[in-house]
Amino acid sequence: MIEFPGGDWADYELIDSGAGEKLERFGAYVLARPEPKALWDKSLPQAEWNRLAHTRFKPGAGFGKAGKEDSGTWERLHKMDDQWWIKYPLGSSESSSATPEQLSLRLGLTSFKHVGVFPEQAPNWEFIYRKCKGMDHPKVLNLFAYTGAASLAARAAGAEVTHLDSVRQVVTWARGNMEMTDQRNASERSDRGGVGGNAPRPLGVQGDSSRLRPSGIRWIVEDAMKFAAREARRGNRYDGIILDPPAYGHGPDGEKWKLDECLFGMLRTVAQILAPQGFVVLNLYSNGYSAALGETLVKEAFGVTEPEVLSENLWSPVTMNGRGPLAGGAERSGGFSERTSGSVRISSGELALKDR
Repeated sequence: MIEFPGGDWADYELIDSGAGEKLERFGAYVLARPEPKALWDKSLPQAEWNRLAHTRFKPGAGFGKAGKEDSGTWERLHKMDDQWWIKYPLGSSESSSATPEQLSLRLGLTSFKHVGVFPEQAPNWEFIYRKCKGMDHPKVLNLFAYTGAASLAARAAGAEVTHLDSVRQVVTWARGNMEMTDQRNASERSDRGGVGGNAPRPLGVQGDSSRLRPSGIRWIVEDAMKFAAREARRGNRYDGIILDPPAYGHGPDGEKWKLDECLFGMLRTVAQILAPQGFVVLNLYSNGYSAALGETLVKEAFGVTEPEVLSENLWSPVTMNGRGPLAGGAERSGGFSERTSGSVRISSGELALKDR
C-alpha cells in the first residue's frame, strides 16, 4: 500500500529532491532544506531551485553532531513573511459529501530546519481521525505533541485530547493552531449559511500552572515520561496514544530524554495506560529506526505474541521521474494490525520524494 501526502492537500507540494536536499512548497512559499536520505541527483537544475526557493536552510557548525544535527540558519533568497498559515483538509480522502475539516497550521522558520509541521505525518493524522470517529467520545493522549496537528485531528473527530510537550512555546503554538482552526471553520460554516459544528465544547479549567487556558484540549507542559508514569499510578486509561519522540530532549525541569535509552521504558508505561481496544501511533523517524525494530519493541512492551503484528508497508515514495519504488533511503515503512487490544501504527523515515 502506497500512502503519502498529496492529492487534495493544495497547500503542500514536494517539488524536487536530491543531492542531500529537498525542495518543498508550503502555501505561498518554497523552501530548500537538507534531506540526508536524498542520495540521488536532483531532477531540476540548480538554477531552477534558486529561482523557485524563497529561502534555503544553511546547516551550522553543529550539523551532524548528536543533539545539534539540525541547527543552522535560513538564507533568504526572495521576499517572504517570517510566519504564515497553511490549511490541511482533514478527511478529504473519504467518500463523503461532507466538507472536510480544515486544520489551520501556522508555519515559521526555526533554527532547527523545521517549520512547524511535518508533511509526512499527514497519513497518521488521517489514521487518527478515522480511528477516533469510530469510537464513542474517546480519550486521546498525544505525547511529544509539538505544534498539535495530530491533536487537532483527534479533536475534530470528537475526542477528548490531552496534548503534552515539554516546551511551553510549542504548546502555545499548538493552541494558536487550534484557535485559528476554530475561527476559520466557523467563518466558513457561516459563509455557507450553516451554524454550529461538531467541534467539542471547551473543557473546564483543571488546575496546575502547566495547563494553559482550556479550549477543548487539555494543554500540559511537562516531561512525557514523568506524566505517563503518574497516569499509570493513578490508573488512568486512554483510548488512543500518540508518540512522536525526538532523538534527544529535555523536560521543563531538566529531565533528560535519549531515544535509544528511554523508548522501551516509555512503551512499557504506555502499555499500562492504553485502554482495551485502544490504538497507538508510534513515529520513529528521528533516529531513522526501521519499522521492524519498532515492531519488536511494541511486541515486547505490550506483550504481543502474534508473529505478524505489523507487516504492511505504509508507503514507499517513488521518484518523480518514475524510476520505481525506493529500496531504502527515503523509504518510510511500517504498518498497523487490528488485534484484541486495538491497533498499532508504526512509521519511520522522512518524506523525501513523491510521485508527480
